[in-house]
Amino acid sequence: MNKQQRLKLIDKQSRAFSEGSVEFINEQWVFFDQETDEASLLDEFLQQEVEVYRFKRWKKGVLVGNGKISCDDEILFLKDQDTVRIRKLLIFSLERLLDEVNDDAFIQFVTSLNSIHFSIFDCIYCYNQLTFFNDEDRKSGVNFMIFDNQEHICSVQHHFFYYENETDRFEFTLNSGKRMVIEKISSS
Repeated sequence: MNKQQRLKLIDKQSRAFSEGSVEFINEQWVFFDQETDEASLLDEFLQQEVEVYRFKRWKKGVLVGNGKISCDDEILFLKDQDTVRIRKLLIFSLERLLDEVNDDAFIQFVTSLNSIHFSIFDCIYCYNQLTFFNDEDRKSGVNFMIFDNQEHICSVQHHFFYYENETDRFEFTLNSGKRMVIEKISSS
């Protein structure tokens, strides 16, 4: 699995975007999040991936400021009340963790999380022990993650042991009491 295949799996995650509308108020573009009803200045999302709904489809681009979105070979200008989606950013420690685990563990973790109706974008906390190992041959420890999908909370413990073999064990526990454990052992 290459980086592009990993990104494709990440792109297909639910709740990867904040969706809402934009309004031009007091000479500034304001984004109104449809889910939370919170307002924020659109300038907070400069240089981030956004999509605007035009002609019954989503147009993808990068927000460049002053109500402009750079799309491939054109610049789109926002209009008052346009429907917009802004790609959410992953928590940095989770992003690093996903980069550090091998492909099999990555797939097992993400697909298992999805099977219990959570997205990696539901992560509200991540402690990544792997970032504290430099170039050591032997790595072992536990990473902790908390996910909230607005219906349930899921705590994930990632037990890892990387030496001659790579062992990744994910323990998922929901606030409902449901539990799931997956383990992946790979040869180095």
